[in-house]
Amino acid sequence: MASGTRALQQLDQRFCWHPFTQHAVWHDPLVLVSGEGALLRDSEGHEYIDGNSSIWTNLHGHRHPKIDAAIRAQLDRVAHTSFLGLTNPPAIQLSAALCALWPPNTLTRCFLSDDGSTAIEVALKMAAQFWQLTGHPEKRRFVAFGGAYHGDTMGASSLGGISTFHGRFAGWQFPVTFVNSVAELAECTTGTIAAVVIEPLIQGAAGMRLWPPGMLAELRAWCDVNDVLLIVDEVMTGFGRTGKMFACQHENVVPDLIALAKGITGGYQPLAATLTTERVFSAFLGELDRTLYYGHSYTGNQLGCAAALASLAVFREENVLDQLASQISRFTELLTRFQTNRHVAEVRLCGFIAGIELAGFPPDAMAGAKVCVAARKFGLLTRPIHDTIVLMPPYCITDAQLVQCVEAVERAIEVVAGH
Repeated sequence: MASGTRALQQLDQRFCWHPFTQHAVWHDPLVLVSGEGALLRDSEGHEYIDGNSSIWTNLHGHRHPKIDAAIRAQLDRVAHTSFLGLTNPPAIQLSAALCALWPPNTLTRCFLSDDGSTAIEVALKMAAQFWQLTGHPEKRRFVAFGGAYHGDTMGASSLGGISTFHGRFAGWQFPVTFVNSVAELAECTTGTIAAVVIEPLIQGAAGMRLWPPGMLAELRAWCDVNDVLLIVDEVMTGFGRTGKMFACQHENVVPDLIALAKGITGGYQPLAATLTTERVFSAFLGELDRTLYYGHSYTGNQLGCAAALASLAVFREENVLDQLASQISRFTELLTRFQTNRHVAEVRLCGFIAGIELAGFPPDAMAGAKVCVAARKFGLLTRPIHDTIVLMPPYCITDAQLVQCVEAVERAIEVVAGH
């Protein structure tokens, strides 16, 4: 098998099909071969700061010794066994640990799956079947928000408010009503709504768009009054990204169901979890036909669960959330340099998440993509959302690396603008 950079690129272009990638115009891909801490290295020996945490997944850095050791130790036992009618210690311990992150007697049941989209998918099926089992089959419609993105499986894609991603599949999707605010819910026929689904505090794929303060708490109150389930998608915001373990905690909200993924294993393994209440879980008990017939071959995978348990241990033992407060303050300070940049329309911040929206470029110029490519010359890897540059680094990033991140974006904008 060829191993040189050019040979690998040619094999990639011959055999691989990459996500969200137009292959007709994509050539000479960067070949990443190793990483450590906040850094990644390519096949030519160049180093880059992992500026979006490998698509919003890596929390504590690459090759964290505690997570590495946990996976190696689990490999000495077993890599994977079925979770269908069987169980295993890491999955049991992780489920208990995730539920323990919430107030007692709130989110008490954990369903493990593979990724964020499937975590949402199972939440939708739980919600739909819950109302069937409790005598309300008419409650079969979901409500989502304009600009939302909740994944690409068919149920999750039904909730997508960005036509670029999901519009062509609309004929096969779940019944969904889209709104843009809690006030618009007043126009909905509440008796047919199974659940409302939201990304709390900030919408990711919409370009890091922020919700107004208090909006999530207002939505929780509306759901309570109208007996509608609240599904919260914390695939991106969970595990510290907003400064608290979960974004919901900023407004003291506990949802009826929550989807977790991405950072759940510290960015090491594909794993997801859907947490829900005893009220929802108990509706599925009884006759065989009340069973939730949903699952995956790798549900409860031991390697993923071991990595997730180790990641939670890192949070505790390294006081990650306490340290994040000062990092978020520093991040906010560094990003103020864009306030006077005529090529930046707005900087949107939520904890350790930043969206830098470009201005003054033609809509079809693909300025965001060009800025991210140019940033590689200054030691930064990240990916845009249209013309919004995303910065979401690992929590282990040093101050010098954080400065380099911001300066790399600034210098890359100058390159693309022709300065």
